[in-house]
Amino acid sequence: MRRALPLLIGLLAVSSCLSSAARADDTLSFPVLVPLTGFLSLEGTSQRNGAVLALKQTPAGIAIASEVVDTGTSPEAAVTALERAAGRGTVGAVAASMLGTQMLAMLPLAGELKLPLVTVSGTASITEQGNPWVFRFFPGDAVTKAAHARYVVEELGKRQPAVIYQTTAYGQSGKAHLDAAFEALGVTPVFEEGVDPAAKDLLPVLTKALAAKPDVLVLHLHSGPTALLLRQAASSGVTLPIVAGSAMHQPSTAALLEPAELKGVCAETAASPISGGTPEVKAFTDAYRAAFGKEPDAFALGQYDGMTMVLEAVKAGARSPDAIRKALSAETFQGLAMTYKSDGKGNMAHSAVIVCYDGASRVPVLVKRYDDPTLAAK
Repeated sequence: MRRALPLLIGLLAVSSCLSSAARADDTLSFPVLVPLTGFLSLEGTSQRNGAVLALKQTPAGIAIASEVVDTGTSPEAAVTALERAAGRGTVGAVAASMLGTQMLAMLPLAGELKLPLVTVSGTASITEQGNPWVFRFFPGDAVTKAAHARYVVEELGKRQPAVIYQTTAYGQSGKAHLDAAFEALGVTPVFEEGVDPAAKDLLPVLTKALAAKPDVLVLHLHSGPTALLLRQAASSGVTLPIVAGSAMHQPSTAALLEPAELKGVCAETAASPISGGTPEVKAFTDAYRAAFGKEPDAFALGQYDGMTMVLEAVKAGARSPDAIRKALSAETFQGLAMTYKSDGKGNMAHSAVIVCYDGASRVPVLVKRYDDPTLAAK
């Protein structure tokens, strides 16, 4: 099968001294292979920005370089990008696509090449392949969907959800975990339907969902479809509470909507940097704004934390992909979003939060935090 060619976006020089020595054999490369075009472009851009910002923190005396490659939405393009990146010098680790189908396609090759893949993909199955080279710095669906369902049932008191999800691997994974979480809570959705991310009109599925007489709408969609459905719900006068997936917490998603269209909308995510937090999170948010002229989200923060943990391993002496893998597998890392620790499968993130919009602002308020494994609410 011929593989689609990835689009090379550019070379990011992040070493403290990129002279001829920075191109020598002792230079460590950290490619950023993420979707910057297609239906996941907003999320992928955030992922790229987080990786780029982290890689500017080059440990003293160490030569580091990184290229950014657009993987689009094709699994073949992601595999091609990984193959090419592996042939350009010594690769320490890869900031790898958050698109589940691309991750699943890259995993076998990463195993062959023995290269750590550092990602914020939420697709649950990527850490269920028995591959020791994948590290996820965003809570997987087992965590986020449990929080999603618990907030609907326990906090909102709703027991008749209508679930609208994406037909992608991401959507199928989230839907399966939502089903399991609702079943554990003794709840059966009154409506469930998947939609293609390319759909231009979601009013038909919204109409069918409302006909089932739900008491809450539960969404697990990518950024663009989330905004489209919320806009159409608002214009249709829908007053039901809506609890969406992590795409909704993104400032880039909220920017597609008027504040009034967000009234009564909540979302699960790993973190919300713009909602405030520690001085370190504020410093990250300020640096992100200065570097990219936009607001950060949990995907950017998770990828930033992941690549920062990689650089901490390098700073501590790791100079090979296997040494970096061992550090990621064994160490505990206090990131900006949360504390990260591998569960033995590469799941590094074990907390989720719920944020809600008041209809007057595009900045959400953090209303609930859930921690794994018990997911006890705080």
